[in-house]
Amino acid sequence: MSEECQKSESAKKNEDWMNSKWRPAMGWMYMLVCTSDFVIFPILWSLVQVIGGGRVETQWSPITLQGAGLFHMAMGAILGIAAYGRTQEKLGDKAGATLSTPSFTPAPSTPAPSFGSVPLGNNSVSTAPAFTPAPAPAFGSKPVGPAMAPQPEL
Repeated sequence: MSEECQKSESAKKNEDWMNSKWRPAMGWMYMLVCTSDFVIFPILWSLVQVIGGGRVETQWSPITLQGAGLFHMAMGAILGIAAYGRTQEKLGDKAGATLSTPSFTPAPSTPAPSFGSVPLGNNSVSTAPAFTPAPAPAFGSKPVGPAMAPQPEL
């Protein structure tokens, strides 16, 4: 048993640094990009304008917000999935088992009932009434429905 633990510890030590450190590296990189784009670059942009022309003419436009902020959405997805994966690894290590991904077993599919044909919720109370449109009046006949009151001419 101790040989297995020693082998796993030595295997962890021999593991490539990129495999073990990519999550923190991504987090630090994202923090550096956000700090640069939202704090450092706007200040430098204003200073360059003041030194060059004497006054601030234009405002800094964050580069990472170009393209509808796709960079931030992508980094959020990458970091979120990485954090979830790391959590699952830690939970798997605590349980003494290997990481197992949950398998998805779809429920047996049944055809959806058409509107008004089968009771919803397996009871007779929730049956939706069937919709039957009123017949269209024949050409030249009187209009169907309540008679409208005559309107005064304006």
